[in-house]
Amino acid sequence: MSQHVSNENFESALTLSSAISLVLAILLGVTGALWVLPGWVPPMAASLVGPSPKAFWHLARGAGLVALILLWLSMLLGLLITNKIARLWPGAQAAFALHEYISLLGLAFAVFHALILLGDRYIHYSLTQILLPFGSVNYRPVWVGFGQIGLYAWALLAGTFYIRRQIGAKVWRLIHYASFSAFLMAVMHGLASGTDTPQGWVQTIYWFLGGSFLFLLFYRLVSAWMPPSPSAVRTAQPQKQA
Repeated sequence: MSQHVSNENFESALTLSSAISLVLAILLGVTGALWVLPGWVPPMAASLVGPSPKAFWHLARGAGLVALILLWLSMLLGLLITNKIARLWPGAQAAFALHEYISLLGLAFAVFHALILLGDRYIHYSLTQILLPFGSVNYRPVWVGFGQIGLYAWALLAGTFYIRRQIGAKVWRLIHYASFSAFLMAVMHGLASGTDTPQGWVQTIYWFLGGSFLFLLFYRLVSAWMPPSPSAVRTAQPQKQA
């Protein structure tokens, strides 16, 4: 009985401390916001609704880079699954679930990257120019067009996650070969039309994404061409009955 009461007292004290911590966190957050935001609000407002708003362009650049990283991560997981490396970690089933989730998340960032440009007053994109491949007459139409085609290919690939059972695993894998071209077009789009490309840290990201992708791709091709090891053949063969 006394142990039960002590457990209840401990849980009550823990709940009380959590509530106090939450209240303190809210108070500190509000205090910090009141101290910081007065200096930030006028520039932020001018960047959104001023005579030359730049927030839309900044958001598009950031979302585009995040979308490319997520596409790379999705490609990486897909190659790990086909290379059977994912069986070691995090497991084939978990890797496939992450592959699907990250693909959809990256697609959402890519769509945001495109549509947020409607608010930019420097390029003056229309919805038709954003949706129509190579319709960007105001800014590098060829390289922007590669990004648009890559986006549509990505959307097609993401949609196949929901019809995999209907089309079969073999057709699903065949369609997923288009992910290589989607990734390539996304990289070309970023390199040739991204205004941040000359910066060293952005070039480092591109080198890392492209290099790691090519490494796993070549590993996948080499492992597919090489004959299986004798131990693997013995494991695959049915055991003869004595």
